[in-house]
Amino acid sequence: MTMLQVNGVQIPCKGILFDKDGTLLEFLQLWGPWAETLLSQLQARMNELGASFTVEREHVLGTIHNAEGHIVGYDPQGPLAIATVDECTGLLAGQLYAAGIPWNEAITTIRKFSSVAMRSVRERKSAEPMPGLLDFLQKCRAADIPLAVVTSDSTAAAETHLDWMGIRSFFTSIVGCDRVTQGKPDREAALLACRELHIDPAEVVVIGDSNGDMQMGRHAEVSYTLGYCPQLDQGSHLVDAHAIIRHYNEISVIL
Repeated sequence: MTMLQVNGVQIPCKGILFDKDGTLLEFLQLWGPWAETLLSQLQARMNELGASFTVEREHVLGTIHNAEGHIVGYDPQGPLAIATVDECTGLLAGQLYAAGIPWNEAITTIRKFSSVAMRSVRERKSAEPMPGLLDFLQKCRAADIPLAVVTSDSTAAAETHLDWMGIRSFFTSIVGCDRVTQGKPDREAALLACRELHIDPAEVVVIGDSNGDMQMGRHAEVSYTLGYCPQLDQGSHLVDAHAIIRHYNEISVIL
């Protein structure tokens, strides 16, 4: 059986389930501009209403801003990192509702704001594979390890982002939030991906940057949960990871 070696430990592996944002691609490069555009539009609307956010602006989606207001970081346990677009829409609409806007109007307004923000994301096509990822994917292909993406994003968006990076062909299964009833950390998405890869969850490795990914893997009873966290001073949130890597060159494929 093919093995993955991580930190000197050999893990039997017949398939790998990857998270997308923050695991396959740089999270802020793609979603930073989206969140910034969205929050700016919301701030302008709140100003028109003479209202303010019910929490600090940084706490609405879990973003970190510099002195100029630009997003320079995010909370790996926050909504931006983990929630679906629909869940983020609900959070933002809640701010308008608290400011006196009827719920249906609040939701419609945020959807319009999100549409504008997504348009700028599509124009930029700013998605780059994480360092060392392409080399690792090629090694997996050479070893005939089937791969899947399990994401809180929609399936169509995930397909698009993988296409932008030129890595769509590596993945046999793409499971977005629209293909399951219960998203992460529930096991449903992982089990669907395993069925589509035709492998037992007990022979699968999950790689992700949030603890929701790790919990999903644990709930699905996969063989190993591998946290991905490039920042040396972070990773403490990955409490359910069997191990944590900073770079894909820390994983060896052993035939």
